[in-house]
Amino acid sequence: MKKGLILFIIAIMFFPICVKAESTDDGLLKNAKSGVLMEATTGEILYEKNKDDKVAVASMTKMVAQILILENIENGNLSWDEKIKASSNASGMGGSQIWLQTGEEMTVRDLMKGITMASANDATVALAERIAGTEAAFVRQMNEKVKELGLKNTNFVNSTGLDEDNHYSSAYDMGVIAKELLKHDAILEISSVYEDYIRQDTPNKYWLVNTNKLVRFYEGADGLKTGYTDDAGYCMAVTAKRDGMRLIAIVLGEEVGSVRNEETSELLDYGFNMYKVDLIKEKGEILTTIDIDKGTKNKLDASINEDISVLKKKSELSKTYDIETKINDITLPIKKGDIVGKVLVKDNGKTIKQVDLIATTDVDKLGYFKTIFATLKNILTGDII
Repeated sequence: MKKGLILFIIAIMFFPICVKAESTDDGLLKNAKSGVLMEATTGEILYEKNKDDKVAVASMTKMVAQILILENIENGNLSWDEKIKASSNASGMGGSQIWLQTGEEMTVRDLMKGITMASANDATVALAERIAGTEAAFVRQMNEKVKELGLKNTNFVNSTGLDEDNHYSSAYDMGVIAKELLKHDAILEISSVYEDYIRQDTPNKYWLVNTNKLVRFYEGADGLKTGYTDDAGYCMAVTAKRDGMRLIAIVLGEEVGSVRNEETSELLDYGFNMYKVDLIKEKGEILTTIDIDKGTKNKLDASINEDISVLKKKSELSKTYDIETKINDITLPIKKGDIVGKVLVKDNGKTIKQVDLIATTDVDKLGYFKTIFATLKNILTGDII
């Protein structure tokens, strides 16, 4: 009797704990230290695990370097065909590399292939020195970019992701960085390629195989970055697009590379199975026409420079949303791309999304005599009564 009573009490004590553990176990990211699943357009988090924990992120650090490199290409400071000479500092970098020799010249395009596909530390430092003079100065720019993005759990000590004290980020911050990187279309042109060559037409032709195996084996995957160090373990940032929805999966701190790939795939599967994006207005669509007074044009078309979309679960019923445009006070001159207002997406009167309205063309201010001439012309043509 006593033994039976003791066993009964033990069962009562432990049964609720067991039930709770089973009910909260969703089977995702069992082995990862942390991770995030993000919808790339809205930035909404679909799944998270320890998303704000500060951890080593290895070569995923290079995503911020890639943002700065692409910005420099877009603003004209760099060109894809410019040849960069490797310093002894760059060629002496350890870890993953494309075996740059001191004094060797390589195009920006091939260096970016090396960074994106092979996670090359030497290529990263070579471009860092070209852009900022020194790697240390480039790292300061990286940390400034992180601050611009409003991220609070990231600090870099080097441009490559090699293990150093006080070099860290978080799953959430990495997700935001990946989202920012995807604003540059050129990144997917490189990160989606599984194999390629650098040093073409030379005796030192070098074969690159993408460290991100999911771009070959996961439907819709076309980027972004992997990483591994002793401190960070196996990490990856993967983006994939299906049925008009792009997801970003961040997985950090795996002990085995194959498990990292498997758990990342499962995380993406979860997002594509459970959620969808309703495209409300498409990038470039003209949403309103603004009357212009005393300008070289009487009317200005305003459009959006990003898709307007709403994320929701597949189980939710489709609904319609109200679109409202708000125009700023217009001051001439206006340049193409200037923000001229806002587009508000409303659900039952509540604003759920806000996007900038952009001028589609330049409009200059009329001079004094041109203003008089335009007024007379409008009177004669009946535009003014």
